[in-house]
Amino acid sequence: MLSTMMDFPLTIQHIFRHGRRIYGNSEIVTWTGAEPRRASFAAIADRAERLAAALQRLGVGPGDRVGTLQWNNQEHVEAYLAVPGMGAVLHTLNLRLFPDQLAYVMNHGEDKVVIVDDSLIPVLARVRDRLTTVEWIVVAGSGDASALGDGVDRVLRYEELIGAETPGFAWPELDERAAAAMCYTTGTTGDPKGVVYSHRSIFLHTLGVGQPAAVPLTERDRVLAIVPMFHALSWGLPYLGWSCGADFVMPGPFLQGEPLARMIAAERVTYAAGVPTILNDLLRYAERHATDLSSLRMVMGGGAAVPRALIERFHEKTGVWIAQGWGMTETSPVAALAWPPRGTREGEQAEWCAKTGRAFTGVEMRIVDDAGDELPWDGKAIGEIEVRGPWVTGSYYKNPAPERFHDGWLRTGDVGCVDPLGFIQITDRAKDVIKSGGEWISSVELENHLMGHPDVTEAAVIGVPDATWDERPLACVVLKEGAERDAGALRRFLCDKVAGWWLPERWTFIPEIPRTSVGKFDKKVLRARYADGELVVVELEGAKR
Repeated sequence: MLSTMMDFPLTIQHIFRHGRRIYGNSEIVTWTGAEPRRASFAAIADRAERLAAALQRLGVGPGDRVGTLQWNNQEHVEAYLAVPGMGAVLHTLNLRLFPDQLAYVMNHGEDKVVIVDDSLIPVLARVRDRLTTVEWIVVAGSGDASALGDGVDRVLRYEELIGAETPGFAWPELDERAAAAMCYTTGTTGDPKGVVYSHRSIFLHTLGVGQPAAVPLTERDRVLAIVPMFHALSWGLPYLGWSCGADFVMPGPFLQGEPLARMIAAERVTYAAGVPTILNDLLRYAERHATDLSSLRMVMGGGAAVPRALIERFHEKTGVWIAQGWGMTETSPVAALAWPPRGTREGEQAEWCAKTGRAFTGVEMRIVDDAGDELPWDGKAIGEIEVRGPWVTGSYYKNPAPERFHDGWLRTGDVGCVDPLGFIQITDRAKDVIKSGGEWISSVELENHLMGHPDVTEAAVIGVPDATWDERPLACVVLKEGAERDAGALRRFLCDKVAGWWLPERWTFIPEIPRTSVGKFDKKVLRARYADGELVVVELEGAKR
């Protein structure tokens, strides 16, 4: 027996039409460092139609890729709406990739047109001569484009291009399973892998992430999207915000604590989402300067583990808990959030918010051992996390990568446990696990405890070879200005927080921790520096069992 329901296509076109008609007066504010630019949803919808018409005139057709090398701004939102809506594929380009990687993903993704912010022309210029499929470059802004070299007839100005069109683009009928957007993973080994999202997956992710148990935004909210729009579709925020009429404050390149604090105060931001390093920078600024963060009601941290110390300090300053989110490029990306569960008592909120998260409707999750057998959700059994669902990728673009999948589930590469309430606690990435004497040590837990020390700004823990135990932890610590380099004191600080045999006996103090293009600790670099003898290591008394 079949239902009587309409076969209504789940496409970004519907999200576009809904936001335009119902929330036309909502606005997007782009921070410029001076007077911010403002545009209503209605005006942006008109400009998105013009952009679609202009791209069609340039020869962009169904399935063609349009790359965007842009900050979080109004023009990027217009591309988010126009490109998939016209049947083409939005390819957001990570502006922090090394030139070799950037050229690789543009060629592998076969971008036909690239829309670039004028401030990022030097980034594109470094790879211009290596691009094999790009036919047109569209520059947003009036900056000098001469660095792009020859072929200026193929370099167009965004405002001139869309200014030659009129609203009223004839949007084509689309298959909900057609490609809508693509992002490349930012793994630290091998070439980046392409993940292609469908209209259906984005539509369902938008509904899923907007659940009350996830990110319950409404038209009363003003969203500060710190998470880059070039990374994993900005955690789905552009489509979620457009669908519910939430105003947006787009920070552009102004991602430091001081301008972010000014944006929150001036625009009365209610919701913010970003990586822990930037949230920590915002908090440090607010702790040292008179800052009005009273409008905030929700903050989501993700991209890396959010230290409990940061969660507690942020709450002391603002009264708002940072809820940890978890996901991957492969999961669209948000798959879990760590809102405290029913029955949480006063004083326990930070403990729950510091967990990795709890999967919400639309994502199925399990943990498996090395043999691939499923483990219980008892908060103790540790294994690799696997997920599946309607917005989880089942392969990679032009790369099946069978080793990343197991019996229809995506192998996340994250290792951890799940408690009976469904809360995940990631203890490590599979490639970062420290196995000492046959037992696992959680580098993430050690890092979080170390970053709770008042003299520590950041800490990363890696496994290094050991003659007795095969592997032992090396703590790589960034101290606050003026703090004493006292490895013994830091080790004693950990004594009542972790098992004695977890305590690192090797310590190194460094000016900064290397990061990947999306702001995560790059432990591969730290391991290489250790192997090459570049780190000055202090050795204390060895591990005891």
